[in-house]
Amino acid sequence: MRLLIQRVTEASVIVENKIISSIKEGLLIFVGIINEDTKDDIEYLVKKAVNLRIFDDEYGVMNESVMQIGGEILVVSQFTLHASTKKGNRPSYIRAAKPDISIPLYEEFCNSLSKQLNKEVQTGEFGADMKVQLINDGPVTIWIDSKNRE
Repeated sequence: MRLLIQRVTEASVIVENKIISSIKEGLLIFVGIINEDTKDDIEYLVKKAVNLRIFDDEYGVMNESVMQIGGEILVVSQFTLHASTKKGNRPSYIRAAKPDISIPLYEEFCNSLSKQLNKEVQTGEFGADMKVQLINDGPVTIWIDSKNRE
């Protein structure tokens, strides 16, 4: 499972010209899922995401988590996070899990985040053509792969 996390001052998801989700200060998390992902990957990434100390403290040092600042989270499914660009110029998405595997894992990831954050997590619409708007704060963008725990 891969996450692309962006610290934002605001973010929203638009489907069919309607805003379906929006947040103010917090994290915009894009999530990509493969067939081999399990509950262990979810637990690892949820813990990482809610505890990442990427928000400024009173001294302007990135030392606080989204939980500590009372921030919000918006999660968007994104199978393209598992794009392979090894051959040619057209990415292959063969590693990305099909909906029968990815939807339950995506939903469990979002539910686990909500429990950890102690508030509802906003989401995109799985499989929809989404327009994502954001103001990346910093910019701060973090990549986490549960299969490569660096």
